[in-house]
Amino acid sequence: MKKFFYSVIMAVVAITMLDSCLGKTIEDEYKDWREANDAWYQRQEASGQYTRLVASWDPSATTLIRWHNDTMLTRGNLKPLITSTVDVKYHLSLYDGTPVDSSYYMTSPADSVFRSVVNSSVEGWMIALTHMHVGDSCTVIVPYHQGYGSSKMSDDLRPYSTLVFDIKLVDINKYKAN
Repeated sequence: MKKFFYSVIMAVVAITMLDSCLGKTIEDEYKDWREANDAWYQRQEASGQYTRLVASWDPSATTLIRWHNDTMLTRGNLKPLITSTVDVKYHLSLYDGTPVDSSYYMTSPADSVFRSVVNSSVEGWMIALTHMHVGDSCTVIVPYHQGYGSSKMSDDLRPYSTLVFDIKLVDINKYKAN
């Protein structure tokens, strides 16, 4: 009887220790956050205010965009390729309005300008930029699958975060027309 009692105690202790070592998975820990982000993204998509963009390289990769300028005025302007280096001004926030990052704090290469190769960023950013022309200003909503996914980038940028960018494509750096 004593052996049985001690075996049960040892099993309970082992399960408790194993449970505390394993803890919650990222998916479990951020389940509510992920669901809230998904629901908000779906509401934006259904609102009719945004155009759904699909990546030419992956039909399952999408993002939402809303232009703030008259695209008829910019449609003759240059459009970046996936390998282009672009100069943009941007604000990044989460779906709930929490600010995350902004180029408006930068002074190099120019005041408020962020310079980046299009394909060196998250997929949603690439999808949006390859559909924009120099001079376009847009709000871009990137679902977490085309953003940082299940990675935690900072305290503000949690896993499964939908990214909301306000972007102005200022220029395509070092572009030379033939």
